[in-house]
Amino acid sequence: MNTLKAPMHTRWQMELPLDQEEAVSDWLLEHGASAVYRDADPPRRFYAYFPPNTAPPGPAGLAGFEGVSVINAERFADEDWLTKSRMGFGSFEVGHSLYVRPVWDETPVPAGRIPLVVNPGLAFGTGGHETTRLCMGLLEYLAQEKTVKDPVLDIGAGTGILAFTAHLLGAKDVTALDVDPDCGPAMEEFMQLNSATAKQPVPFTPLIGTLKDSHLNRKYNLLLANILLETIQELLPLMLQRLAPGGCLIASGILTERQDEALLSLTLSDLKPIKLISEGEWIAVLAQGPLNS
Repeated sequence: MNTLKAPMHTRWQMELPLDQEEAVSDWLLEHGASAVYRDADPPRRFYAYFPPNTAPPGPAGLAGFEGVSVINAERFADEDWLTKSRMGFGSFEVGHSLYVRPVWDETPVPAGRIPLVVNPGLAFGTGGHETTRLCMGLLEYLAQEKTVKDPVLDIGAGTGILAFTAHLLGAKDVTALDVDPDCGPAMEEFMQLNSATAKQPVPFTPLIGTLKDSHLNRKYNLLLANILLETIQELLPLMLQRLAPGGCLIASGILTERQDEALLSLTLSDLKPIKLISEGEWIAVLAQGPLNS
């Protein structure tokens, strides 16, 4: 008697330095991966998933990325996919008031915490990465100081989790900007998932484009930039054009080993670093712009 075999997925466990994560994730998704993620807890392994009937790229294609390799490749049946894809992402607290939980977790939210519901795998910005949590922490700090001022612009917004956090902490005029067209649907879904906690029907305005976009025709009192240091350095002149006098920038995606370089870049751009926090191998910086610009 013939029996049908369940479709088989492929999972790669990878050696992947943090500073290569964004570029390699993009490469994997372009070459057939259906999802990529890094464990939230140590040793924070990185995984890539490939669906049935999709041949993973040859590992040799990773040779152009320094320090990146496939440690293990395993095959598993379709019925295991949902469980395995969720194993590396659970609910967790951020700062003093926030609670990030995946859409499948229905356990009660801790008292005094505001839930942010995420769908891991849609786009960068689930709160699971240190850089996102660091930015959320600095947003909370500004809220405690009563200095979250409209308007706010989230640059490289991904799902819009930081834009939504700014909204929860008091901002009413928030724009979430990303160059990736896939982030448009991800932002819309994020707002739907979190509609119950939103303080207004549209908590932030999604925008696919760049800092040169004609829709960004005003000054912002707060800029959020959870992107790589190289991109921050490249965009600093345009950020300054968009920053209101005395406005603030929260910048992350910066490795601790490059802290001095980052602070020097901000200082040379007339931005005054006023608070720095760190987690693991990453830092985030709160800086204030010049009072006259």
